[in-house]
Amino acid sequence: MRYIVGYTPDQRGAEAIALAASIARTQDAHLDLVHVLDNPRPEDAGFPERGVQEILTGNAKVWLEEALAMLPPDVAAQTHLRYAESFAEGLMEVAAEVDAGLIVIGAAKRGVLKHFTIGTVANTLLHTSPVPVALAPSGYESSSSITRITCAVGGREGASELLKVAVDSSSRRHVPLRLISLLAVDESHAKDANQFQFAKTKDRIEELVATAAASANTDVTSVLAQGSTIEDAIENLQWNDDEIVLIGSSRLAEGRKLFLGRTAYKMLHELPVPMIVVPRDYGLNL
Repeated sequence: MRYIVGYTPDQRGAEAIALAASIARTQDAHLDLVHVLDNPRPEDAGFPERGVQEILTGNAKVWLEEALAMLPPDVAAQTHLRYAESFAEGLMEVAAEVDAGLIVIGAAKRGVLKHFTIGTVANTLLHTSPVPVALAPSGYESSSSITRITCAVGGREGASELLKVAVDSSSRRHVPLRLISLLAVDESHAKDANQFQFAKTKDRIEELVATAAASANTDVTSVLAQGSTIEDAIENLQWNDDEIVLIGSSRLAEGRKLFLGRTAYKMLHELPVPMIVVPRDYGLNL
């Protein structure tokens, strides 16, 4: 298994490396540390642009060596310097070339501590990437390894593919799997309507737990969190610093592509732990 790490010489890059190392350790994955510069390559540039590109290239090579030094000795890695039209495009190109199973990036620099702020690179990847994208929240520090996987499932049909990825990922890593469902309670609705929605969602998540437990070789639990909003429901959940959350792409996404829906965006801004967004119909391992 190979993971792409989008590296920049700042806190965001360090957080991406910390997250990638934690995930890689749980299954001996190989990391590909990638820095992307705007086209053209120095040899393809004219004067005086060539001189500028040569300086940028020299700096980038130094940064990548510094990135390698940040990794613990038990994590295998190599570096790539890519020229592309955008940082996101460069990451996806390398991911395709090495058949990577994950792209890992950090949150935007202005993110609130332990929360996400979506920058340009993340936004592009979260709407176009053909492989899962992992995001490290601002302030993330590496743990020795991931010790729990949480999978966000809704009350509607369509969670089966994401559930398979979650079961496989937790089983291979021998870590517990927690299924969560978030329910925003509309106080303007009648009490009976809210109770009906709660019961319907509860039945659905219990079905998913039974399905997951039948094929998982690890513990499977579930939590149905309520709040006046999705954000409130997230705050009512307990989180471990060494866990990751899996969420699925929107139904609007094309096959094997990412596209975030409204609920996913709300989760993204409130979660205090790393998140991995899985493309629709993604049937491969993480």
